[in-house]
Amino acid sequence: MNRRDFLISGLASLGLPSLGPLPLASLDTNARATEQTNVTLRIAPISLEIGPGKTIKTVGYNGSAPGPILRFREGKPVTVDVFNETDVPETVHWHGQLIPSAVDGSVEEGTPAIPAHGHRRYRFTPRPAGTRWYHTHSMAHADLSRAGFSGQYGFAIVEPARQPGDYDQEVCIAAHHWEPSLAPKGPADNGWEIAYKSATLNDKMLGAREPLRVRMGQRVLFRFLNASATDEIRLALPGHRFNVVAMDGNPVPRPQTVDFVYLDIAERVDAIVEMNNPGVWILGSANEEERKMGMGMVVEYADKSGEPQWQQPSGIVRGPWDYSMFGSGGTAPEPDHILEMKFQKIPGHKVDFNRWTINGKSFPDTEKLILERGKRYKLFFDNKDTGDIHPLHLHRHTFEVTEVGGKPMTGLMKDVVSVGSRGTAAITFVADNPGLTLFHCHMQLHQDFGFMQLIEYAGGQGARNGWIDQVTGADAARGQRCPARIRGRYS
Repeated sequence: MNRRDFLISGLASLGLPSLGPLPLASLDTNARATEQTNVTLRIAPISLEIGPGKTIKTVGYNGSAPGPILRFREGKPVTVDVFNETDVPETVHWHGQLIPSAVDGSVEEGTPAIPAHGHRRYRFTPRPAGTRWYHTHSMAHADLSRAGFSGQYGFAIVEPARQPGDYDQEVCIAAHHWEPSLAPKGPADNGWEIAYKSATLNDKMLGAREPLRVRMGQRVLFRFLNASATDEIRLALPGHRFNVVAMDGNPVPRPQTVDFVYLDIAERVDAIVEMNNPGVWILGSANEEERKMGMGMVVEYADKSGEPQWQQPSGIVRGPWDYSMFGSGGTAPEPDHILEMKFQKIPGHKVDFNRWTINGKSFPDTEKLILERGKRYKLFFDNKDTGDIHPLHLHRHTFEVTEVGGKPMTGLMKDVVSVGSRGTAAITFVADNPGLTLFHCHMQLHQDFGFMQLIEYAGGQGARNGWIDQVTGADAARGQRCPARIRGRYS
């Protein structure tokens, strides 16, 4: 039996259908790539073959999902031309970048949308270094083909001024769920939730691509991204452990070696794996149902063959992992101001979506938080009234996680924090990037239905190191550029 036959039989043992010969598919393993200063992105409908006989019709970037891996150099200005070849306005959010509101990619912050069949040119200076990403920031509401449910996502890696070079191979892996539908879940008063039929790591289901090939003794840097719209994930590689060296692109104070990687929606984890257990393995979701849907890939050592092996890791829990194990310990300095946020759910009672409130109000009725530039702020998150996990994202700022579940900590810098069911957490950040800033839950159904709040700097201060050329749909068709230029500030 050849290796392809072994893969097909392995899929059958997982309960996945055998759909004929397995097509070749490329895997992004491009380490030490040259950074880019001029990028073109095209937002357009695509047909994505995620497995033999399994095609997803969605919207992606440059004909693929994930979109191309973009590589920028920290501190080196870039120009990004975005062409929207769809029939609806769109956005591109530069997640994790410390850039002005006008180019961040959120219409709530004042970034103008890219009109249908139109074009916009972004110019900004990428920072900080690390694993960032880009994605649509539109709303889906009841349209499960849009926003985070679509294929509009990709890695945007900001290379440091000096490349550390401490690995042999780099592999970028974005997890995504496909074919969403409304499904009853939870208690009787709960609103509509989402169920999926298929899932991928990058653009293929488990077994539908050539394996990731490695050699004994290699150090492989995995850059993991959860690009799902609604679900957290846990990934494992049996027979191997992950040395977590960065989270959300930022080096962790205390790297830890773990059996599985937890990723809430929009989180990234950089982990180095020592390839020291020859064989043929499945890198995939620790959730069996997700693996059956396709969330996995085969890792094959040189000169090894056989049926891909899976072993369930121990210690899997429902909630987020304990962030404090990656921190530096101790207690954070006292902030200048503490802002408390209490989260609550207004149930949809199986006839509508749930709605969400922050301190009793849903966006757009939530009041703006006003910051003073240079001050240190603590946001305290009270999720004790809801049974949901919330991946909370603060745009345009990097924050320090200073408390999880009542346990103080310091040193862990992130842009998304996963707050557990019935739990609490706190983050601290310095108000150092003026302009309108969006805070929201990154779970698509939560942000779409009220779980957002705007932050504004006192005096309407705005950053000035980026701008957009406006181009209307008609101008784009004529190949002309509108003279209006939106500076890197909000006014």
